[in-house]
This record gives sequence, C-alpha cells and structure tokens, in this order.
Amino acid sequence: MGKDIETGSGAPTAGPDVWHVLDTDAAMETLKTSRQGLSSSKAAEFLEKYGYNELTEKKKKTLLERIWAQVNNVLVGILAVVAVVSAAKAATAKSTEDAITNWLEVALIIFVISLNAWIGIMQEGSAEKAANALKSMLSSDAEVVRDGRNTEIPARELVPGDVVVLKTGDRTPADIRMIEVSNIACTEAALTGESLPVEKVVEALEASNPEEVPLGDRKNMAFSATLVSQGRGLGLVVATGDNTQIGTINALVNNVETKKTAVLEQIDNVSKVIACFVVLCGLITFFVAYFHVDQPPLDSVAIALVCAVAMIPEGLASIVSLTYAYAVSNMAKLNAIVRMLPAVETLGSVTVICSDKTGTLTKNEMTLTAFITSNARYQFNTDSTERVSSNFVRNDAFMATKSGEAGGAPITSTDSSPVANGQSPNTAFFKSAMAGGVLCSNSQLGVNGGREGEIGNPTELAIVRAAHFSGVEIDGTRSRSAQIAEVPFSSEYKFMATVHNPVPEVDGPGYDDDLIVHVKGAPDRMVALCSHQAKAGLMGVENMEPIDRDYWNNQISILSSYGLRVLALTRGTVPKSSVKAGEQLKPDFVKAKGQWLTIVGLCAIMDPPRPECVDAIKTAKTAGIRVVMITGDHKDTALAIGEMLGLVDEKFSEALTGPELDSFDDAQMRKAVMTHNVFARASPQNKIQIVEALQAEKQVSSMTGDGVNDAPALKKADMGVAMGKEGTDVAREASEMILADDNFATIVAAVREGRVVWDNLRKILFVNTPINNAQGLSVLFGMVFGMKDTLLTPIQVLYCNLICAVTLGFVLAVEPAEEGIMLMPPRKPGKRLIGRFLLLRIVLATITLVGLVVGASYLVRGIDGDNEDGKRYDLAQIRSQASNTLTFSAISVTLSARFTYLSSFHPRLFVGNPFMWYSLCPLVFLQLMITYIPGLNSVLFGMGPMDGYQWLVVVVCMAITFVVMETEKFIRSNMKKNGSDTDDREFDGRFDG
Repeated sequence: MGKDIETGSGAPTAGPDVWHVLDTDAAMETLKTSRQGLSSSKAAEFLEKYGYNELTEKKKKTLLERIWAQVNNVLVGILAVVAVVSAAKAATAKSTEDAITNWLEVALIIFVISLNAWIGIMQEGSAEKAANALKSMLSSDAEVVRDGRNTEIPARELVPGDVVVLKTGDRTPADIRMIEVSNIACTEAALTGESLPVEKVVEALEASNPEEVPLGDRKNMAFSATLVSQGRGLGLVVATGDNTQIGTINALVNNVETKKTAVLEQIDNVSKVIACFVVLCGLITFFVAYFHVDQPPLDSVAIALVCAVAMIPEGLASIVSLTYAYAVSNMAKLNAIVRMLPAVETLGSVTVICSDKTGTLTKNEMTLTAFITSNARYQFNTDSTERVSSNFVRNDAFMATKSGEAGGAPITSTDSSPVANGQSPNTAFFKSAMAGGVLCSNSQLGVNGGREGEIGNPTELAIVRAAHFSGVEIDGTRSRSAQIAEVPFSSEYKFMATVHNPVPEVDGPGYDDDLIVHVKGAPDRMVALCSHQAKAGLMGVENMEPIDRDYWNNQISILSSYGLRVLALTRGTVPKSSVKAGEQLKPDFVKAKGQWLTIVGLCAIMDPPRPECVDAIKTAKTAGIRVVMITGDHKDTALAIGEMLGLVDEKFSEALTGPELDSFDDAQMRKAVMTHNVFARASPQNKIQIVEALQAEKQVSSMTGDGVNDAPALKKADMGVAMGKEGTDVAREASEMILADDNFATIVAAVREGRVVWDNLRKILFVNTPINNAQGLSVLFGMVFGMKDTLLTPIQVLYCNLICAVTLGFVLAVEPAEEGIMLMPPRKPGKRLIGRFLLLRIVLATITLVGLVVGASYLVRGIDGDNEDGKRYDLAQIRSQASNTLTFSAISVTLSARFTYLSSFHPRLFVGNPFMWYSLCPLVFLQLMITYIPGLNSVLFGMGPMDGYQWLVVVVCMAITFVVMETEKFIRSNMKKNGSDTDDREFDGRFDG
C-alpha cells in the first residue's frame, strides 16, 4: 500500500501499514521532519507533491447516462418503433379522427416510456452520498507545529511530516503516529468496532508481519476521523487523503458496484423472454395479416405492432414499484426505513445475516455485568430502568467457570453474608461496597442515569451507573465524601486514586484519625498492592481479613475469559496529616507503600447484548436464517457475546480473527464462512471478503452495521442495513435499509415483509402476464379466424396495460401475508419468480382468457342484424365485447389469485384486503365510461356501447374463468398434500439459475 515519498504519490516510503512498528525517531527520519514540525516552505512543497488532505470522489453518472440506462432495453425499443409508426400514420392520415387517434397513441407511448424511466431513476441508489458522508466526518481544522510554532490551519492543507497537536474533543485530521501522549485515548468504534476508547502509547509495536496487526491493536496510531475522547498528545502525520485508513474505506465504498436484487434481475430476464415472444408473435401476426387476410403491407405492420404493444408489460414496472412502496410503508411502521425500494424483496430471500457487534447486537453502552466480593457474585440486571437494589441479585453460579468449559458452574461459597444466594442486598451495601467506583471517578451520569449528557470514561460510567440503579444517590455520596486529593489515571500505571474524609455510613466505624484512600484500577496491579480483603464486601475494621490471592487471581482469570473489562475496587487509610487538600499526588503515593490496600471487589464490565436480539436470533433460526457476528473486538469478547446471543453452539463453537482470514485462500475462506458464526478483529476488507465468500457459496447475505468500517460491506452485501440512532451517516448512506430504533429484532420483522413481497410478486405475474398475453394473442387469433381488423386498438391495449393490469396488480401487491410464512426456510438462491407450476398456471390463465375473448367476440360478430353489414353488432361493439370480456375475466383471475391454496369460493374473499374494493370499483366505473361516453368510446378507444346480451356474455365468461382457476387451485392443493413441490421451492435446472 505504501508508495515512494519522492514520487509525490501521497504515501511515504514506509507505507501506511508499517508506521506502528517504527519508533518515533525512525518515523521522523523517514518523513524528513522533527518535533519542531515542517517549515512553511517545505509544507508548501509537500502539498504540491501529495495534494490536499481530502478524499477522492467517485465519478457521478450524468442525467443523460441515467436516462439511457433506463431506456436501453428491447421492450422500450419496440414501444419506440410503435410510436414512430403511429406518428407516420398520423402524419399521413386521411381523416382528422384517425390523426387524433394516432397522435394520442404517440403521446401515450412517450408518457409510458418517460414514466418508467423516471421510476427507475428514482430507485437508483445514492452511492455518492456514502462518499459525501465520509467527507463530512473529516476534521475541518488542525493545530500543527510549523516553523517551530503552534498554528491552526485548514485540515485539508496537512501533509505527511506535519506535527499535529491533539486534545480532548478534537477529530483526528489524518493518520497520525503518536510521538507524545498524556493520558490520551481515541474513540474508534466507528472505524475498528472497538467498543472502548483506545488509550494511545508512543512505543513501537513488535510484529514480524506489520500488516497483520489489526487496526484496533495499533495503539501508537490515531486514525483520521476518529474522536479524541480524553487527554492530549502530539502526533506525526504519516498519511493524508486517500492514503489514510478512512481513505481506504472510501475507495472500497466507491469501488463496490451496486448489485441488482434477485427480482430486478429476474424482471430483466422475464423482459428478455417476453421480448423474444413479442417479436415472434408480431412476425406471425404480420404474416397472417398480410397473407391470410390480405391487408396492405403498412396496415399489416401496424396490426403486428398492435400485437406487440399488447404483449409488452408497460405497467409491470409501475406495479412492482407499488408493491415495494406498500411494503416500505408497512416496514416504516416497524421502524425499518427502506432507502431503495427493490431491497424490500431481497430481505425475504436472505439466508445469512452478517451483523456488526457494537451498537447492533449490543447496546454500545459499557455496563457493569457482575460485582464479585470475597464470598459471592452479584449479577446486575443490565436492562432495568428502575432504581432499586434488587437490580443486583446474588448468583454464585454466574460466570463462575471459564468461558467454554463444560459442566455447570459450581456454587463456591455457603456463606450467606450479607444475603443468601438468590437474594438482593439493600442499597446501603452497595453505597459502601461500590464507594470506590463512585468516589474514585470524575464521570458524570446523563439524564436519569442515561447516556444523554453523560461525561467521562465509559468504564467508569458503567460502575457509577450500576450504583445509581441500585439506589445509591451519586451526588449525595460525593458531596458527603468530598475529594481531598487525587492521583490521576494513567495507562502507564493503570490506576486512579482519590483521598476522602471518612464517612461512617460508607466506610464503617473506627477511622476518625484517618483519611480513606480509594484506588481503582487494573486487577492484577491492584491485587499485588493488597494485604487484606473486605470480608463479603462489608466495610469496617472488623470485616478486614488477610487476602486470598489465589481466589482473586482465579476470579480475574474467569472474568477475563468472557472478554470482560475488569476493574478492582480497593481502599486503604493514611493519617490525616499526610495529605493536604488539593494536593497533586504522584503514583508513588500508591505504589511506594508496598502491600497496604484492602480489596473490596471486582467490577466486571461489558457492552451487553440487546435482550431483544436474543429472541430475534431464535426467530431467525426458526425461519432458516443464520446470523453471523463480525466485529473488531477481541476474540474472547466476541465469543462471550456470541455465546450469550446464541450464536455459539456445538456446531459453530469457534471464532476466527481478521489476521487468520487474511492468510486464507478463496477455498479456505468459503469453507470458513460456512462453519463459523463469529469473526473477531475484522477489518473492513475482511467484512467484504466474508460477504463475497458467502455470495460465492450461493448465500443471500444481509450486512448490518453502524460504523464507518461497515460501509464497504454494507454496499457489497445483497442487503445493507444500518443503524438509525447510533449509526454514522456513512453507514446509513451505504445501506439499503435503516433501523430507526437500532433494534436488530426489527430485521426479522422486515424479513417477513420481504417474504410477503416475493409471494405477492408471483401473484402479480400470475395475473399480469396472462392479461398481456391475452391482448396480443387475441389480436393474432382474431386474424387467424378471419377478422380483417384487430379485436383491440393500440389505445385499448395501452389502457389495459396501464389501468387494468396495474389496478388488478395493486390488489395483489397489498395482499396480507398468508399463514406460516415465517415457518418456511428461505427460498433457495437462484430460484426464479416463475417456476414450473407458476408457468403452468400462467399458460392456463392465458389460454382461458384468449379463448373467451376471441370466442365472445366471434359470438357477437356472427349474430345477424340490420346494420349496414347485415350484422347486429358493428366493429366498435365487437371491440367493446373483447375489452370488457378481457377485463372482467381478468378480475376473476385476480380474485382467485388472492389465496395460493385456500378456496376463493368462501366469505374470506370479501374480507382481509379492503384495497380490493378500492381497486375493483374504480376499474368497473372506468370500463363503463370508455364503453358508453360518446366521443371517448368512439374517437379515442374505437369502442361502442354494449347491450344486455353482450353483458350477459361477459358475466358468463367471468364465471367460467373463476371456475377454471379455482379448479386448478383445488388440484394443486391435493398435489401439495401428496408431496409435490407446487410452491416451486425446489431447485429446477430448467427454470432456475
């Protein structure tokens, strides 16, 4: 990844993946700089070489390119040819009426093409917005050392070699190698998935292969766009713009091509098949018209084009969009916001949900999970919103054996002090036992103990919040035990200490001449400084006993095996005269006294799973969907969370890390993604590799996430799902769906809606395809049986495609889910919308409609009468007969199609979908309008008014259609009971890909 510094490429010789293994002197030597920074002239020279510190934007499609992408297909081409022929006929028409009719045809065709193109453009993804969101995360200004002086410059003018000052609240302006640190930590969750702020160091890291060190472990580096959460530091800019880690992600986002959903691909394939069928039928119609009924060449072409237009599903794109839009509306009510309509259907076919851990499966809130004393373990209810001491329950079996060990966790103590196993101590106990976590802390809770307005280190906040929810008055405790002096925390010695006057209700009696020292820190460091332990976590001289080091070291080992962050609460005493108020104490105040402290307890802290996620994962398993967790956290933490969520079991018992995945070839990677549910220390590239490997295994993958590091995989996955509350703008813009409530369980509800969409799209194709086929084939077979004029005019077929087909399709687009939809496994990857049984149903419906339309038309055509041809009905009335027979028979197909297997000869037909009446009533009204309104019927549609006999024929045809469709359904239901795959769920090489 690195490039030569002398080439002006923007990346120094050492390359962005090795700076963490270089010491500070070597890094500065490589960049030809010093702690005094660059000179202004050298900075200007480097800016000329490297360019500005900004991300490269992907080239955007022009409006013309987008329009061409929508109209560049065979079906639109056929429509365009029809429009040209209609325009030619209009220009050469001998009567005004014919000219008006033909120009109306041209206008209607242009409208159809424009409408479908507009819908397609509106549905296109906003991929460039993801890049813009990335850019918005970059810092606007930076404090640098130039010419030996601190100065503020626009961050876009930074160059490799600049020395940058970082302090609390700053957004890191570039990738930086730390050269001085003062208790500085950066929040990198959005980039690496690390849930805790990462404390920065100066020392070089040791690694035989520097590139394999995960970003989260490069603790001497600060990365562009991450936030400085505490402390100060001085850093050396080693990469800017596209060469930063966030620049790598930007390139991944821009290079990931938008993938069409399965339905859109299949609609394209169906369109190609229809196009071939249309051309074939058009040619046959031309030859029949020219040779069989002796039409002139131009008229024969016009008739063939009427047949072609009739069979083109102009309204299919609109009704598919309506189906998506209705599902989107339903999902919005469930807090799932869909950004790209076709993505709704993809959810229904998902076989694997790949999820980020932090903020997605977990709360993204460090929380105290357990409190361990010398004789007991107290489990904390991480989901409680009430302030009661019963949030802590003594549970000696909770995390009492190492993670992954077989067998039940033993009860290690029979001591019932202060309460027996299964009971909760009172608030006074926690006020005393957890005083070290409350007083030895500068953190401030948010509103009502929540996150809004909170200030401080997440680990400290976890302890203070747990005390708050056990009933302890934090502010009151702190005011009564005011801090006298402090040893600030440092990652060098890993503890913090504060000094207080004793308060008997907190510290117990017997300390009148002493000061209480609370020390909170890394448990291994603290145990080494302890001589005593507080018996059962109780305070007072009488409750002090010699420390059992083996016990505490064993507890630390057990908790660490679950990937928990563990802090020890200890205390000691010093004479009142030994510390002055406000004195700035040094670490030796604690370390130099030897073993003098008393350990009170261990605080086990983690980012806990969301409770609803556990249930959602169970539901997903029932629906045949596997959930995979991909995180930047450590392997032990990931396994522990995976076990709590139900992702880790006998079949999927292990976790893999990012560096392990980097060493795999394609075959090993494909095997790994099918045998593991947990991936830890994963980089953005790893996430894409996992998604690609799943797709290579013919899995339909969804990726959920909230961070910048998730964006490339969100785009690459078949379905990207971002978090709405805690998620970054980058993740949201790279996704197809946003969870407004950040609730993983919402995905399962969305999957149900996606399955409904698939079922309803099959129903729509079952209705719309026969309608289109019947229009064209009625024209063809009308000619075959000797009619010199077409049974349907171009305006009639366009009207039927846009109004009749769309209106009837909408009835099915909003059809509720059928029973048992979430008990079925996901459909197999590669399954086509149209399988063998659906194809047979379409063929049956087509034959029925064509036979009835042509038969009804010839029936009334052959009735003798007294008009000028000696017939009772003229051409306009015959065309009315054809149009109404087709429309009302199509209504019968629609009513039958509402239920896949349940009979429509039932009162259920009239309930459950009110939109059926909202669609059918206007459609019937429109049919009456175009049949009877003078001018509208004759000039525009070429139709005439119908009499009672003709309507009787329509009703009979409608009844025949309904009986035929219900008979087919009855036969199919019996076949299913006997084991036939009537749902087209099994893979069939003749239809599936």
